[in-house]
Amino acid sequence: MSPPAVSIPLLAASFATSLATSFLSGIFGMAGGMILIGVLLALLTVPEAMTLHAVAQLASNGWRGLLWLGHVRWRPVAAYMSGCAVALTVLSFLQFVPSKPLALLALGISPFLVRLLPRSFRPDPLRLLDGAVYGAACMSLMLLAGVAGPLLDTYFIGGTLGRKEIVATKAVCQIFGHAAKLLYFGGLITQAASVDLGAAAVVVVASMVGTIAAKPVLERLTDMQYRRWATYIITAIAGIYLAHGGYLLAFPAK
Repeated sequence: MSPPAVSIPLLAASFATSLATSFLSGIFGMAGGMILIGVLLALLTVPEAMTLHAVAQLASNGWRGLLWLGHVRWRPVAAYMSGCAVALTVLSFLQFVPSKPLALLALGISPFLVRLLPRSFRPDPLRLLDGAVYGAACMSLMLLAGVAGPLLDTYFIGGTLGRKEIVATKAVCQIFGHAAKLLYFGGLITQAASVDLGAAAVVVVASMVGTIAAKPVLERLTDMQYRRWATYIITAIAGIYLAHGGYLLAFPAK
């Protein structure tokens, strides 16, 4: 399949969005991917949006993981990746691609659902079982909705890791998750999408620049400030996704 032509306005929008969202993710290790997939879903088909989003997030998380490599906790990474592998195997047989309203609603409702969990069920990244369970859940949500930020954030913030450890370790976990999503939407499913090389190059460069710019900001934040602002950001974005998904469901395009 030959890559679809990408317009200049789409390239400009992809660059600006990737730059801004990678800067946000570089500070909090979250939220940027949720915004980016929302924009891409509005501009492209679901398989195309998922594929280009995976490329952008691989660049952003890979560079972020390298910048903070000394703060990565490898035990949570190993547990999380084992759960991801199980979910990827199962969903590869199902080959399910959600509609845009369903993807947006799944993104929006997940942070509110996890907040309803009793304290005894809140995860600890240093427990192997928690990592495997959340890895499977996050991989499933990532393949269905494009990102798994709220669940993954709950997995890390529920423990005692510092902000730099959270950002670094989560980046490494996300590398595997987005690589799996790229494989899933780029080759495994029957509605496989190809990636325009120009669009891919644009989002990769923008993601790396935004990640570098965010590093000094994260260094100045305290752990308390980090957790408070992360909660605010996720709640706001989730609310927007619920509203958008609900609108598309109530007023489908003709």
